[in-house]
Amino acid sequence: MRTSMLMHQLRTMIPIIIGSAIYAFGLLYFIIPNELMEGGVTGITVLLNYAFNISPSISTMVLNIPLFLVGMKILGKRQSIYTGLGIASLTLFLWLFEMLINRGYIVPFRTEHDYILASLYAGVTLGAGLGIVFRFGGTTGGSDIIARIINRKFGFSMGQIILSLDILIIGLSLFFIPLERILYTLVAVFIASKVIDFIQEGAYAARAFTIISDHAPEIAERITIDMERGVTLIPAIGVYSKQAKHMVYCVVSRQEIRRLTEIVKSIDPRAFMIINDVNDVHGEGFKEE
Repeated sequence: MRTSMLMHQLRTMIPIIIGSAIYAFGLLYFIIPNELMEGGVTGITVLLNYAFNISPSISTMVLNIPLFLVGMKILGKRQSIYTGLGIASLTLFLWLFEMLINRGYIVPFRTEHDYILASLYAGVTLGAGLGIVFRFGGTTGGSDIIARIINRKFGFSMGQIILSLDILIIGLSLFFIPLERILYTLVAVFIASKVIDFIQEGAYAARAFTIISDHAPEIAERITIDMERGVTLIPAIGVYSKQAKHMVYCVVSRQEIRRLTEIVKSIDPRAFMIINDVNDVHGEGFKEE
């Protein structure tokens, strides 16, 4: 039992550490060398670096302490542990990458003209790092704590919340850096928010079929036999006809959409089908935990 719990914790903690490392790398490799901005508390650390040459690792640690204390009360013990791990990992990797850059072991990506390329890579890197951290229940502190709280309370996606907070902080940075760099930064922030949502919702996309037909049992049987997919029959009543019938509910991969449609049409050409996008499918025939 203890071994199983330890393995479960490691499977959660290691991705948080990896995600923090990716985020720290993107910040020091793409953002700061090109004098771009970042949102939230990290944006404040970037401004402090530009204005006073303060190390991002130091300012990140100092600014996150009060937010972490608030997060401990609101997010609970387990979430606080993962948040503390994210903050510590981010601080450590910021310090490590700073040292490697200062000693010449890593040469940052710096451009004089093609800032759109720097913005694109920065958005993908930062979004991937934060997305991994969020997916496994952690945060890297700062506005991530605020986003996690709002996500739990009101249900807004993490990407949407962070995008809003980032725009607010970046707007304030107009007093410190040129407007051109702000516009490039908005590109990076927008891409990062989409990457975060993509990783949060799952890279595996499927389709859910809701089929209304007078031949629902026959359709369900054919799907089960021919496609080896699980099918659910849902009792329903037609409001106009007042007749009892069944709805067929089935989730299939994108590659199986055409095959399922052909099965339904071959049995009942007049069947009514609703097809919805489904993300992050778990269970037999799809992803297994």
